[in-house]
Amino acid sequence: MLAGIVLAGGRSRRMGSDKAALDWEGEPMLARVVRVVAQRCDPVFVVAGETSAAFRGIDDIRNRAAPGIDSSKVHWVTDEQEGAGPLGGLVAGLAAAAAAGAELAFVCATDMPLIAPELIDELCLGLTGSTQAVIARDAQRDHPMAGVYRTDAGPVIAEVVAAGERRMLGAIDALNTHRVGVSEPDWLVNVNAPEDLHRLRASAS
Repeated sequence: MLAGIVLAGGRSRRMGSDKAALDWEGEPMLARVVRVVAQRCDPVFVVAGETSAAFRGIDDIRNRAAPGIDSSKVHWVTDEQEGAGPLGGLVAGLAAAAAAGAELAFVCATDMPLIAPELIDELCLGLTGSTQAVIARDAQRDHPMAGVYRTDAGPVIAEVVAAGERRMLGAIDALNTHRVGVSEPDWLVNVNAPEDLHRLRASAS
């Protein structure tokens, strides 16, 4: 069983507005990412605290979402640790996935509008019996927020967070991690600032 975890609790400081609600090809970015992830994962957990912009705007996001999302598959997780950044969301998401009976979870961020189901397929091919995480890598860097994690790695990551770590790569270093060079680097593109969004829209047109 492969669950999906979409981390949507970021504050979008560089963007200046909630990235989850940004329009991408006619629907909110969060809705698009969830729709893609749900093609391979069931259930899908969207992780963001109740004070996050994504959670406060969820009704608008749902209303603008394109058809094709089975709402019974999608669950909101709001108990991420405050101040722990994406690692707090990862711990909360893995705990929810484990409670649902999933041994594995694909993890991504809400600001990755170009992801495709094939990204999940390629990451799953990198799993071995001893691997705790398989993350994507391109020519420049690792992408821990594009990875497949064993849900029983959650307590290990929680210990890292409790010790004060806030970097995703710090958690990766604590796990038996395999890195996979994926066939399409564009799947890994993040939209962090308005210029990123403009550039992606221009290249897609």
